[in-house]
Amino acid sequence: MEAKDLGRRLRTVRKARGLSQRAVADALDLPRTAVTQWEAGNRSVSTLELTRLSQLYVHPVSDFLREGALDENGDALVALYRMAPELEQNPSTHEQVVRCVGLCREGVRLGRLLGADSRLGPPSYETRVLPRTSGEAVAQGEQTAEQERRRLGIGHAPITDVSELIASQGIWASGVELPNRMSGLFLKHPSIGLAILVNSSHPRGRKRFSYAHEYAHALLDRGRNITISSADNASEMVERRANAFAAAFLMPRNGLHEALRSLDKGRPSRQEQTVFDVATGGHIETELRSAAHSQRITYKDIAILAHHFGVSYQAALYRSKSLRHISHPESREILGQEDIGYEYLKALGMFIEVGECEQRHHWDRELRSEIAHLAIEAYRREEISRGRVLELSKTLRIDGGILLHLAEAARGRGSAP
Repeated sequence: MEAKDLGRRLRTVRKARGLSQRAVADALDLPRTAVTQWEAGNRSVSTLELTRLSQLYVHPVSDFLREGALDENGDALVALYRMAPELEQNPSTHEQVVRCVGLCREGVRLGRLLGADSRLGPPSYETRVLPRTSGEAVAQGEQTAEQERRRLGIGHAPITDVSELIASQGIWASGVELPNRMSGLFLKHPSIGLAILVNSSHPRGRKRFSYAHEYAHALLDRGRNITISSADNASEMVERRANAFAAAFLMPRNGLHEALRSLDKGRPSRQEQTVFDVATGGHIETELRSAAHSQRITYKDIAILAHHFGVSYQAALYRSKSLRHISHPESREILGQEDIGYEYLKALGMFIEVGECEQRHHWDRELRSEIAHLAIEAYRREEISRGRVLELSKTLRIDGGILLHLAEAARGRGSAP
């Protein structure tokens, strides 16, 4: 390859990663002029230097050297940053986004080595007509949630791990330290397939809702390639549709009814009954009445629903209101008791399930576990070498000796880590 062509590619990828020439030089312990000369095509790049650049940029060496121009539009990060430039502004966010996209890219390569089908994801529910009103948005979101639950065969039971369910549908899923106003994003790109990133700094209940919200975009808005969900665009109809989907997907109508009945709540205060009289051939009219105030839903019922479905207190409250289990005045009162609701869960040892954040170093746990599985399986089938396993261990931030030990064990010949 011509030195100038290689230099242009190195410059394109460096800029896509948001790194300055000084930052690259410092990372490789080289003078800045060395990076300048590489990118100008005035200095050759050694094999070792190219390998170190590949690790720094989270980009395969083969892409630097393959025939044809490196199209900036062909890089998932370039496309994402063009849509959401604020992701580059925070160094921690930038680093995590780069790692996630890099892991997704590695996963696609490993999948191809294993002969896995292309990660096309779940079926698309896209419609030609976008919702024009909030009512249409809610109706489309809830209908799609019911259809998707039927397709998945999960009935109306609570979803134990929503990120795991999404991953099982061929979508990469991970938490990322996004800007506070941003809850999540959906990304579709040829180099990585489909990916969902949610704000890892949000409490677990809200994060689960964000996963379901972005899953709605994967099902309903795939043609847009990139959707950003934030407080700035919350009024858009596709965002309202995604919120309605998430509520119905995580808290299906019949599932919430059953949960309330298990609490001996949710029944009407008066129930008219008509009983057939076999002796006369006629019927008997009667009325059943619940004990006074027994069906009133309180903060503790909403807190238990939040725990049961793994959502936030507010999500459980608004879903109950939308299904008309509580009135508007009651919802205002119960909303004001959110802190008491969480105190109730804390007293029962259940608050961590919905209200608290998971440990920060687990933000990409879902994605890393999937790539590690693919790496070990590829080694077991002798599709990748020991050296490649050790290289992947750096990307996964797993001790190389431990990952190699696990890979060897999959082949049936374990070794001491």
